[in-house]
Amino acid sequence: MSKHLQRDLDSLQRDLLALAASVEEAIHEAIRSLQDRDIELANQVIAGDSQIDQEENHVEEECLKILALHQPVAVDLRRIASAMKINNELERMADLAEDIAERALHLADLPPIPIPAKLQHMTDLTATMVRQSLDAFVNLDARQARRVCRMDDEVDRYNDEIIAELMELMRSSPEMVEPGVSLFSATRHLERIADHATNIAEDVVYLVEGEIIRHRPAAVADA
Repeated sequence: MSKHLQRDLDSLQRDLLALAASVEEAIHEAIRSLQDRDIELANQVIAGDSQIDQEENHVEEECLKILALHQPVAVDLRRIASAMKINNELERMADLAEDIAERALHLADLPPIPIPAKLQHMTDLTATMVRQSLDAFVNLDARQARRVCRMDDEVDRYNDEIIAELMELMRSSPEMVEPGVSLFSATRHLERIADHATNIAEDVVYLVEGEIIRHRPAAVADA
């Protein structure tokens, strides 16, 4: 690998990690705005999405520039292809954080609804998945990537339990139906963020091993 290609790959990695940090912060702030009925914070998350979009565009442009200038092959080519896919997954996560913030704004105008305690656990686990999937990318660690994939099952379990709790609340308290539906939607958005983190982890396995494990549970179990 030429020193110029290495330099550009290192710069690309820094940009991608900066984008990931912005997305992770947006996720946490969106959930906090939901829990605290914080309209100002929700509006900040929504306003910040345009900056994340710009960061995503920059990373994509850098990937295309590296492809054009260096014409990488083998693992370097897979690394650029993975970076482009990861970049897209991160931008979709940011859009979902914005959707959660919009649900927070809607809930602020409705009767207060109890926020399931498990929502914070689900948020923390999802953020961990995002962080560890990027760590696996940086360290080219397929074993860690597979662990992230397996963590998605626990997020799904939290999602099911929270939805069941909300359904019971709506059945017993009809006035909670509208806020319950909004909170249901926000929880679903969070679960989708975890799915995107899983996609990143699957991309890492492809990058390191050249193996596509998406839709192959048995391959995820190998560690």
